[in-house]
Amino acid sequence: MDDKIGSHLSGDNLPFIEDLYGEYLRDPDSVDSSWVPVFQEYFGIATNGHNGRVAPQFKPRGLFSPALLGNGALTATTEAEYADLASQGFTVRTPERSTKFAARVRALVRAYRLHGHLTAKLDPLGRPHAGEPPPDLDPARYAIKDEDMQTPVLCEALFGNEEVTMERVMEKLRALYCGHIAIEFQNIPDNEPRSWLRKQIEVNEYAPIAGGEERVRILDQLTDSESFEEFLHKKYVGAKRFSLSGGDSLIPMMHAMLQEGGRLGLEEVIIGMAHRGRLNVLHNLMGKPARSMLSEFEKNPSPEDYLGSSDVKYHMGYSSDYEVEGKKLHLSLCFNPSHLEFVNPVVAGRSKAKQDRMGSDDACRKLLPLLLHGDAAFSGQGIVPETLQMGRLRGYDVGGTIHIVINNQVGFTATPNEARSTTYATDIAKLLEIPIFHVNGHDPEACVRVAKLAMRYRQRFGQDVVIDLVCFRQWGHNEGDEPRFTQPLMYKLIEEVGPVRSHYASRLIAEGVIDEKAAEQMVADKMDAYAEVFEQVRETPEKPKVSSLDGLWQTYKGGDVEITDQIETTVSIETLKELGAKISTIPDEVNAHRTIRRLFKNRAEMASGESPMDWGFAESLAYATLVAEGTRVRISGQDSIRGTFNHRHAAVTDTETGELYWPVRSAGSGAFDVYNSMLSEAGVVGFDYGYSLDYPDALVAWEAQFGDFCNGAQVIIDQFISSGEDKWERLSGLVMLLPHGYEGQGPEHSSARLERFLQLSAEDNWFVCNLTLPAQFFHVLRRQVHNPTRKPLIIMTPKSLLRLREATSTLEDLSDGGFRYVIDETRDLDPANVRRVVLCSGKIYYDLLGHAQENEHDDVAIVRVEQLYPLATSALTSTLKKYPGAEIVWVQEEPENMGAWWYMFPHLIELTGERPARVTRAASASPATGFKEAHEIEQNRILETAFAEKI
Repeated sequence: MDDKIGSHLSGDNLPFIEDLYGEYLRDPDSVDSSWVPVFQEYFGIATNGHNGRVAPQFKPRGLFSPALLGNGALTATTEAEYADLASQGFTVRTPERSTKFAARVRALVRAYRLHGHLTAKLDPLGRPHAGEPPPDLDPARYAIKDEDMQTPVLCEALFGNEEVTMERVMEKLRALYCGHIAIEFQNIPDNEPRSWLRKQIEVNEYAPIAGGEERVRILDQLTDSESFEEFLHKKYVGAKRFSLSGGDSLIPMMHAMLQEGGRLGLEEVIIGMAHRGRLNVLHNLMGKPARSMLSEFEKNPSPEDYLGSSDVKYHMGYSSDYEVEGKKLHLSLCFNPSHLEFVNPVVAGRSKAKQDRMGSDDACRKLLPLLLHGDAAFSGQGIVPETLQMGRLRGYDVGGTIHIVINNQVGFTATPNEARSTTYATDIAKLLEIPIFHVNGHDPEACVRVAKLAMRYRQRFGQDVVIDLVCFRQWGHNEGDEPRFTQPLMYKLIEEVGPVRSHYASRLIAEGVIDEKAAEQMVADKMDAYAEVFEQVRETPEKPKVSSLDGLWQTYKGGDVEITDQIETTVSIETLKELGAKISTIPDEVNAHRTIRRLFKNRAEMASGESPMDWGFAESLAYATLVAEGTRVRISGQDSIRGTFNHRHAAVTDTETGELYWPVRSAGSGAFDVYNSMLSEAGVVGFDYGYSLDYPDALVAWEAQFGDFCNGAQVIIDQFISSGEDKWERLSGLVMLLPHGYEGQGPEHSSARLERFLQLSAEDNWFVCNLTLPAQFFHVLRRQVHNPTRKPLIIMTPKSLLRLREATSTLEDLSDGGFRYVIDETRDLDPANVRRVVLCSGKIYYDLLGHAQENEHDDVAIVRVEQLYPLATSALTSTLKKYPGAEIVWVQEEPENMGAWWYMFPHLIELTGERPARVTRAASASPATGFKEAHEIEQNRILETAFAEKI
């Protein structure tokens, strides 16, 4: 083929040729005969041996780009795509023109569906789009000229059977795809949701507004939003509240969404949002009383009650019931720190827990996670894609989340071109191939239409939906900030544009929907009501209160931990043997790997008492006993099913079918779910923390692949897990399993950063343990479920101890006694001859024990501290009293500035009245050496020093 023809198959001609090719695929006679050899030559379509070529034996590919790119590039139009268009009534007939003209019209309509959003009127400030409009939207590109605008067209997708002019087709395309609403949805790979959306957009104009009554209701809701902000602005000048002003359409949008959801079977919504508009949502959507809202701006009447605790008002959560057609829709707004987006996985986890508790097939349709984001945070925070990515994974799927991005078009002081590399703040959500709506926040009816359609889509297809609410921030980042320092031009426009309510009120008055007096009275009534409440709270403000121990949490408590309380965790030997036999048996029909069969054979011997049990089997027995009692067990983490160190094997994989057999599920009625998570820490830990908030009676555990991987979840640890009870009175029983121990594996695989957890330990906020025996692990896991004092549990779990012959337990250890906070010397030593007591925790114990036995150090006792926080001071004191006059030495593997030393130091002074000695690695910026030989030198020095005559 000559170069001239080849050049036509590129550039601006591609969409037209693409559509023409689709016509050819359906009916070769419908295109001009000159195109037939082109398609045959370039794409190998069989035509009775044209040029001697043989028809390809594969399905023809798309002509051009294989997929819709993030920058809006055209997708390939395959034969299947054309069939899809036809199935949606995408038939274009031009009575006065040829089928070729109809094909060009089809190509133009498709271009608007793809690229119309790039020219939409989304900015309330009226600023023009950067760059030139996409050439794909120019009719001339498809040889449709000005004189063709009066050509009659029958375009069924847009007008049904009504014959209209080409001009009307263009008007409707611009209104639907380039007006105050824009949508990106053509990249959705599944035909059904994509086609359904097209119909809703082009037939229903997204979603209908129910006449004048609904329009007046929208105005009333805008009045609620604006009046609340205006009153606070006047009465509490400069008080930080992160106003919604400029984004007031959020309130009618959310009302419409909830009303629509309630009609579609929704029973509960869990909401997560940061600061912007939070107080407005609390008051005008969730119904938190004005008296409570205004009281939070007054001086606290009893500040002494909150010394060192509680949180600022725009972080606090709330629950209420929202009425939809006589039914109650329960709303829960999650507590949220200033780390803007980190509540996202927490909301998802809470939602999953509630859905699991419902236990019904339609649980996802009954409960919705609703997340509100800021534009800069949505595009900038890595936790956002982590949470999005979890959305369709087994064990994390919540049936779709609705995301509303409150797009202020500025992040604190950073402009969009400074804050992101993409066209839209929402572009990161394209990874899920879901609908993304963009809507002008100064058109509240458009916002309501989008909200309704988003809810309908989520309820129908169970997928995420994103709404980009393009608005502005009337004041600065907060009310004490001056935005004109950094965005003077933007704020000149904001002053000129004015509030959305006044614009909408003027529109309704002009259209005769409401009279001016009634519109003004709306405002007056709201302000009068606030003024009355204001006078009341000035005199007697309400005391802030949090109610977080209702419902499921009534039988649990927080507060102080009583170390003296011994929670019953033992299980009879008969039950242990029975359950042990069940969970160590692999059915004959399961084709297990021979090594796994050998492992389970060894476990059967442990279950019968023939051999001592290792860590992995004691752990499995703990889960089995809980499942037998009806408890739900959920474990997640990277490689948690098998276990990073090949020790768990919660499921056995059939080597021929790939199916999984779950031994512990045979133990009883409780659920046993273990999930290999995505390669995320912050997102997954946040999810599991959220799950624990709404499943207090479950054992919920997150396992790090290596302990120090918890570094990636530090925000969740600091802002939620360690401080949630203190700030928000929210309890959690989350277990964190963190493999820890110095074994020569380098800086990143040695330390779970024990020191950080101990530094965060205060007010009995959690349990921190570093255990040495399988039985201890068994008891502490069971204690976590049976203890009514609900706290997170941080466990430094082992690596080499998983298979250390000395680190074993017996059935009797599980059936008698219980958890031991401190374990005394187990060798037969004469306390009177002990010159030194070595205190330690975790894996170093076995190194010390081996060294002592090898060198016959019978004058040094080794005492293990199994629970570091809260420290069992009475147990430790009574143990130390057995060795009067002995020197007290703390020994650890970690460097001096890490591990438990600086935590234990003041405790030991208080307990003994003397300054203890310590044996550690030298203080270091890095946890461990990367060389095995260097590690061994350091470890030997610790052991030799610990037993030396003088330290």
